Order: sequence, then C-alpha cells, then structure tokens
Amino acid sequence: MRMDKEYDIVALGELLIDFTSAGISENGSLLFEQNPGGAPVNMLTAAEKAGLKTAFIGKVGNDMHGKFLLDIVKKQGIDSRGILMDDTVFTTLAFVNLTSDGERSFSFARKPGADTMIGYKEVDTQLLQNTKIFHVGSLSLTDEPARTTTFQTVKYAKNSGAIISYDPNYRAQLWKNEKTAVERMRSMLPFVDMIKLSDEETSLLTPYKDPDEAADYLLAHGIKIVAVTLGSDGVLICNRKDRQKVSGFKSRVVDTTGAGDSFWGGFLSQFVRTGKCPEESSIEELKTFARYGNAVASLCIEKKGGVLAIPEETETLKRLGESSLNF
Repeated sequence: MRMDKEYDIVALGELLIDFTSAGISENGSLLFEQNPGGAPVNMLTAAEKAGLKTAFIGKVGNDMHGKFLLDIVKKQGIDSRGILMDDTVFTTLAFVNLTSDGERSFSFARKPGADTMIGYKEVDTQLLQNTKIFHVGSLSLTDEPARTTTFQTVKYAKNSGAIISYDPNYRAQLWKNEKTAVERMRSMLPFVDMIKLSDEETSLLTPYKDPDEAADYLLAHGIKIVAVTLGSDGVLICNRKDRQKVSGFKSRVVDTTGAGDSFWGGFLSQFVRTGKCPEESSIEELKTFARYGNAVASLCIEKKGGVLAIPEETETLKRLGESSLNF
C-alpha cells in the first residue's frame, strides 16, 4: 500500500436523509426523525472515529436537507471539499420504517436525487490521486450520469495506486428490476480489491447463495479480501489462503441502519493501519480487523440512524475489552 497518500479512505456515492420512524403524533400520524445517512458516509464516519483521514465525493441539493448533510459531514471530520451542492435537483430522501426488532423497510424519494446527478467533470481528481483506499457502492450505478462517473473515478483511482473497496448495498426499490441490478452490481467486480457484502446479497453478486461458495467465486475472480456479513452471527472473512467466521457481539438492537457500513469502516480502519496490501494480510490479521468492525457495528445498532449512531473509538475499545490494538 502506498503510505505517501494524503487520505486513508475516499468514498464516492450517496449522501441522503434517512427519515426514520419515531412514534405516533397526538393525532395518530406517523412521525419521522431526520437522520443523516448514505452507506459511504456511514462507513467513512466509522473510519474517521478510528482516527483515519477521510474524504467524501458526492452531490446534494442546495436545499435544507443538503445544507444539513454538509454540516453533519464537516462535524464528523470528513473532508467535504468533494461535496457539490446543486440548485436544480433535490437531496435524496429515504423513509425508513422499523419493526420491533430493529429491521427496516424503505421508501425512497429519488426521481432523480442529487446523488445520481454527479458528473465526472465535477469530481476533484486530486482526491482520487491521494487516497490509499477508494470506496464505492452500487447505488451510484443505478442511474446516469452517476453510473459512468463511478466507473471513471474507480479507474482513475486504481491507476493512481488506490486499493478499490466495494459494498453492493442492494436496495431493490432503486433498481428497475433485479436483472438490471445483478448485471450492474457485478460489472464493478473486475476492478475490486476488497468487498463487503451481506449473506442476502451473495446470490446477486455470484451464482451462489452459500457464503462460502460465494466467497470462493469472488476470490477466483480476482478479489483479494471478501467479507460476508451474517447479521447477528458475525462475519465470514476470507482471503485466497484461508477463511474464518468471526462472531459478533451481543447488542440491544434498536435500528440496524448502518450496521454493515460501520463494520466495514471499522474493518478498513484497522487494515489501513498495517500499511499492507490486501494480499499481504494474514487470516489472523483479518480476524482482528473483523472483530474490531463487529464491535463498532454492535454499538451502532443500539441507536437510531446511521452516521450519528456510530460510536467513538473509546466505546469500541471498551466493548472489545482492550485498551489498544497492536499490530
């Protein structure tokens, strides 16, 4: 890994409002709470909390929600110079309904949303040149011009020496149909060095549902580190030599928003600190990274929302039962 880069992780993608269900009003109407969200920013927040230097590239509307999100990103310490505000499109909104056990259902206002309207000429390529890891998700692949922009930025970052990280983060409501989603989500795989996907996404990204078989497929197609999240059962972490299931932590689940994102941000934060390339990381190291990520995620889901639910590193270390992590 090139250690002379200015940023540890730069991400491109969606920055949006999660309107999370928050009870019933006096007249019986459902109430929603405005929470900052978007998988790439959730991930960056977790990495930032662990002491990494991060930056985000994306677009929001020049509206009350966009201004709120820009302020939140700055407060998290994430470099916001790559965030554009657009007068012509509205900030993307997601309405999130929660069940009693914290599981979610979504309804999106994104026709189009600002996040889908970012063009490559608007991207600050210095951010792509100066990052150790460049991270993207699949929600940038649903619509133009964001889809083309995502591929162009990934190629630019990879040619500049960045490790490419990918989180499919499938949201059925944002795709025309599952066939299109599968084709486009898989189209990113040839560029990817590290991937985090859920056990519900394995059959979308590969021909296999089983996490082990899916991991074998992804490793055989050139990806060097594969993490398959397994909900309360933790994560299956794999490289080309070995694999290990790493158990999760017990949590009082309030809202599962940001669980996978915060896991991956925690995982990547520990990976970056080693200074190694993905293929150089041993399975013992990957287990340690995954345990840290599991601790972050277990705390995140004990609060509502994504960004604002992600714990400080002191809380993560307390949950780990350690005062420090040494590599």
